[in-house]
Amino acid sequence: MQLKPPKRRRPPAHLKPAGAKFWRQVTDEYQVEDSAGVALVTCASECVDRMRAAQDVIAERGEIVTDRYGAPKLNPACGLEKDARSGFIAAVKALNLELEPPSPAPIAARYKGKR
Repeated sequence: MQLKPPKRRRPPAHLKPAGAKFWRQVTDEYQVEDSAGVALVTCASECVDRMRAAQDVIAERGEIVTDRYGAPKLNPACGLEKDARSGFIAAVKALNLELEPPSPAPIAARYKGKR
């Protein structure tokens, strides 16, 4: 009797390309198959999509915008980005994945010899 390879799940249809890519990477790499795990990966993926959407608005309109009275104020998309990032971090922590931290080399190289 031969074992069939596990059936590859598809990301939820409502995810945008960035969120769907993250969803596929995590479910494939960590073999997430249980319903709670899939729900958490979906939540993290939705947060990725919201972060990207907020970042696009910030890139287009800037971090500071003008309100209806002509006064400068923080772009509301900055709050959306912050909240989505917090949700992403919470979902990844809840998944209890061992993620490698980014390499500190690029930052260290930038400040090498500057004091």
